[in-house]
Amino acid sequence: MYPGGSAANVAVHSRRLGATAGYLGVLGDDEAAAHVLKALLAEDVDVTRVRHRAEPNSFADVTLDDEGNRFFGTFQPPVTRIELEDRDLAYLSGCDWVHTGHSSFTVSEVPKMHAVTAVAYDFSYQGLDVAAPVLPFVTAAMFSRADDTEAECLGLVEEVRGLGPDTVVVTRGTRGSIVWRRGELVVQPAVPARAVDTLGAGDAYFAALMCGLSDGLALPDATARAAAYAAAVCEHFGAFGHPTAISDSRKEAAR
Repeated sequence: MYPGGSAANVAVHSRRLGATAGYLGVLGDDEAAAHVLKALLAEDVDVTRVRHRAEPNSFADVTLDDEGNRFFGTFQPPVTRIELEDRDLAYLSGCDWVHTGHSSFTVSEVPKMHAVTAVAYDFSYQGLDVAAPVLPFVTAAMFSRADDTEAECLGLVEEVRGLGPDTVVVTRGTRGSIVWRRGELVVQPAVPARAVDTLGAGDAYFAALMCGLSDGLALPDATARAAAYAAAVCEHFGAFGHPTAISDSRKEAAR
């Protein structure tokens, strides 16, 4: 098994890219939670705002095909959902941006985040019927549309940018990505890779893109670097490595 989760992935990759990064979330009290914490500490990610609860850690059962494409099976969501406290908001106010998304179950907390810093939100495959109420509180919105045509993706960008964000990202798997930011549009081809596992590639792309923009890179340079970084992540197992043996209890939970 490998540590991961969208927010943790983005934190780790941001740290590897030179940013100061922290993870704010809930961890359980089992071997999976202990391994996630160990990996975050090994990656020099700040965990001072992590909650520890006496409950099973969230996990996902992932299957890979022969080309490294990942498919999610059993998903155990977190038992305890994060509710931001004043100390959390004070912590976030010192950040350039905060990343969250649909898989973090934080949609009710997004307005609070928006009040103190820029919010980057991963909607994945969610549609505008779900995204529209959240977008006014989002600075950078990310969508996954591997099966849509370029015209459909451009149409999505047009709709989303009119609802508040100044940056809209549509990742398209092997078809690359489309990024709109403050009136500028870039269609970025995918970078070839010897893919063994695409798990976390979108998170890696988003982290590299946001870090590049925060560092002052021009949009075409930031998207090119993000594409190359995401391609490299596809060449190893796990979202950011750190494998450990799957325990018998975890195997049973996955069944």
